[in-house]
Amino acid sequence: MEFQNLLIEYKERIQYIIINRESKLNALNKDILAELHVAFSEAFKNPAVGGIIITGAGTKAFVAGADISEFANFDVKQGTALAHEGQSNVFNLIADGSKPVIAAINGFALGGGLELAMACHIRIASETAKMGLPEVTLGLIPGYGGTQRLTQLIGKGKALEMILTADMITAVEAQQFGLVTHVVCQEDLLIKAEELLQKILLRAPLALAAAIHAVNAGFTDGVDGYGIEIAEFGKCFGTKDFKEGAAAFLGKRKAEFKGE
Repeated sequence: MEFQNLLIEYKERIQYIIINRESKLNALNKDILAELHVAFSEAFKNPAVGGIIITGAGTKAFVAGADISEFANFDVKQGTALAHEGQSNVFNLIADGSKPVIAAINGFALGGGLELAMACHIRIASETAKMGLPEVTLGLIPGYGGTQRLTQLIGKGKALEMILTADMITAVEAQQFGLVTHVVCQEDLLIKAEELLQKILLRAPLALAAAIHAVNAGFTDGVDGYGIEIAEFGKCFGTKDFKEGAAAFLGKRKAEFKGE
């Protein structure tokens, strides 16, 4: 598929997904969401891709929110469908993906932009980045998983403060709260993202997918996270990667995983 709003780049086993709507501060609209669905679906299926870095074009914004003009006149049914489709087709797709996804937050990550970053497995930020969920200033609440994921990441009290005040926080504050794991200068942002992902990609691919599944299970209603961990742990014993990992450890050599 030829994308109109995304740039796709490859660097060895890393796939970059760059939201390319810089003149609109990379604001999400229905076309971008549709393209993100396709891009991530293809990336997760592509055996040549080990992991994904998502960022925004330019230096001002990761994603500065959603394109409000698209839903300003929606009714209850349309608003509900907007949130449901966005969560199912993009945000949950990323969160439940079988390959690690890192959000490189290069500027404003507001509303749907912060929700997009929170759907990723790891977040790092430039020191100039600012984050927030300003939906209540529009008479809305976060609808792409923001009320749930922000609470999981930083705790109920701070999440409610951010959501109810609609205040932005700095990258340093985001790191203090546990929302991002690293803060670096703008010039080093993608370097740090690649460095982190390259380290992850040295590990066994099937084990990475199993770990993501098990961690997510602990935050899923009605699912026994411990039970999923036990099941995924057991499945790993049936993989060639485990045999290779054990043999490499015992042989005091570097493992060469093939995702089998």
